[in-house]
Amino acid sequence: PDGGRIVTASADRTARVWDATTGASLAELKGHTHGVRSAVFSPDGTRIVTASEDLTSRVWDAATGASVSSLRGHRNGLTSAAFSPDGTRIVTASWDKTARVWDAETGARLAELKGHREPVNSAAFSADGTRIVTVSVDSTGRVWDAVRGTSLAELRGHTAPVEFAALSADGTRIVTTSIDST
Repeated sequence: PDGGRIVTASADRTARVWDATTGASLAELKGHTHGVRSAVFSPDGTRIVTASEDLTSRVWDAATGASVSSLRGHRNGLTSAAFSPDGTRIVTASWDKTARVWDAETGARLAELKGHREPVNSAAFSADGTRIVTVSVDSTGRVWDAVRGTSLAELRGHTAPVEFAALSADGTRIVTTSIDST
């Protein structure tokens, strides 16, 4: 978050932290048993969350690379993970057609977001942490209440799998990208 480090995810089952200026490797996050699809810093930069094809998401100490906790419960590989803006929750997306919300400190599952008919490719919190947007291979996006886990809206219009979504800082706009070139 301060621009001093970069975190990368790899098919070699690791994530790595790099010095953004020198390119030097600062930490190697080892422990996943399959490829790591996503790795992101917490808003304060002290933790990293990874999402892996091994059905788990892990929280790591960003300074030491030590595993802090493992989030388990998805029934298929994970595609993405992200912290809430205040760092207290994590959302994970999975090929099991769900997204889940977790307590970032305890690892307790807070909500399961069900409604997509195909794998969920990505999930993201709104800037105020009240909403989550998911996108799926089913060519849709969905907006969810981040606390209750209820679906608020379905976003239609793409004709192929939707890969990514981002929300504007004020929460009034969502952009999605699809393999249908839109």
